[in-house]
Amino acid sequence: MKSNKENQLAWLMSGLFGILAGVFLTFGYQLETYDHIDIFDKNAMMVMLALMIIITVDTRYVWRNYDLASTGEKKLFGIIRLPKKEDEKEFSKRDYLINFVSLTVLCIPVFLAEFPGFFVYDAQEELNEVLTRSFSTHHPLLHVLLLGGTIALFHKLSGSWNLGIAAYMILQMLVISAVYAYVVSFLQKKGIGKKARVFWLAFYGLFPTIVMYTLCSCKDGLFTAFLLIITVLLLQLFENPDEFLKDKKKVALFMVSAVLMPLFRHNGFYAYLVFIPFALIYFRKKLKPFLVTVLVAPVVLYLIVSNVLALACGTEGTHHQEMLTVPIMQLARVYSYEGDTLSKEDKEVIESYITKQGLDKYTPRVSDLVKVDFNNELYEKNSGDFWNAWFKVFKEHPIAYVNAWMLTSYGYYYPPAVINVYKGNTVYTFTYDESSYFGYEVEPPGERKSLIPAIDSLYKYISIGSFQKDATILHLFFSPGLYLFIYMFVFAYRLSKKRARGILPFLPMILTFCTVLLGPTYLIRYVLYLWTCLPLLMVSDGTETGAGAV
Repeated sequence: MKSNKENQLAWLMSGLFGILAGVFLTFGYQLETYDHIDIFDKNAMMVMLALMIIITVDTRYVWRNYDLASTGEKKLFGIIRLPKKEDEKEFSKRDYLINFVSLTVLCIPVFLAEFPGFFVYDAQEELNEVLTRSFSTHHPLLHVLLLGGTIALFHKLSGSWNLGIAAYMILQMLVISAVYAYVVSFLQKKGIGKKARVFWLAFYGLFPTIVMYTLCSCKDGLFTAFLLIITVLLLQLFENPDEFLKDKKKVALFMVSAVLMPLFRHNGFYAYLVFIPFALIYFRKKLKPFLVTVLVAPVVLYLIVSNVLALACGTEGTHHQEMLTVPIMQLARVYSYEGDTLSKEDKEVIESYITKQGLDKYTPRVSDLVKVDFNNELYEKNSGDFWNAWFKVFKEHPIAYVNAWMLTSYGYYYPPAVINVYKGNTVYTFTYDESSYFGYEVEPPGERKSLIPAIDSLYKYISIGSFQKDATILHLFFSPGLYLFIYMFVFAYRLSKKRARGILPFLPMILTFCTVLLGPTYLIRYVLYLWTCLPLLMVSDGTETGAGAV
């Protein structure tokens, strides 16, 4: 009877994965090709149904083979022998130091090739906030102060903006490399072999997508690093809470990381806040006051620190458009494509919140040009008229609303998607044409002085060149959609085995991902953690020991 229920649950979870995969692949193709979904396309719907069935059956087959291979009854697919789960191993400070130095050394050639580093994605704006002492809530204040303060200090000492930017990049590189070294050391402790250690060091130190953000001025690199640390520590907390809580260093590191993570990206706060109830429910039978304190205190500390920073910096204005990206784009799509169906009164209300100039600049895949002139003052005084108009238009154009939302997010869940949301946009040193995978440039007052042109050319090709079109298969490994499918596949399997402990440590990451689906567009920088957390799937299946496990 128990075996029958387990089999039913396995089919249910494989079916869930199959349905999601079929929907993502079909709708993703339509959005990429036609800029809208078409549920009335019979051929597309038949293909989607076929994908759902095939993926469901294949998933169940793979899981069944894995179950047999994991017990040693057979090789996976008859050819692959799974590594045996090993006991935890001791690793020394020397091991950590080797990992740290290795990762730092691997980054240096790219740093020299891209000297003074990738100073991009609002970098100039953040620096100017510090130079003019005019701060806003648009960018996380801690990052603004760290970035702008470091650059301004070294510019004052050396007279060179490039040296100031380079100093910040080196500081960030050291912090992020220290985090990645900690992760590899954790993997070593969990029993990975020497070859796996070398592989993951190379992954963190050489894979272009990761290195780009190790050497990029945007807040996403540090945000991802602290989210990664939280995930590693949660794995240890959920595995053995008593042992974790006895280790004061780990507790302190967790609390500091849980405070710093949202200070570098605001959506991290909401993700962590939603995670807390799930953790408390999981530990409900052995909940201790100290554990509650460890989980809840970062929320209080974050609110204190963020408000003190805002008060000290005298921040100006509230940017509601960052939270309203989806409804703004939905109204803009209807206004642009089906404006003749709107009443004069509806148009006037929409134009009072979103300028006509912004509405006329509507592009399906990115909201920046539309939301930039959103009337925050009017929204604060009277948000009711905005939402009344939104609901009224929704009732008349529900499919347009769905398309508007999915067009700014499908690149996260459709693996073949070409990330070129800024096509045609002119920035400081180039115009986006074939790709906007990564910002690549150095914004003023910095200036690129490449010392290794060959590596610079490679990164330029991957970032803004035709790489995504030229290497369609290899490009998949640079796509967030592929990694999302891997996580969905693994988590669905763990749900089929009722291994909540193999999923809950990843919940802050999962919830953070959910927030970006409501964001302004799909860019790699918002989901870098899909790459950096990947190795942790190897050692966290929710069983008593997890090395090499799914």
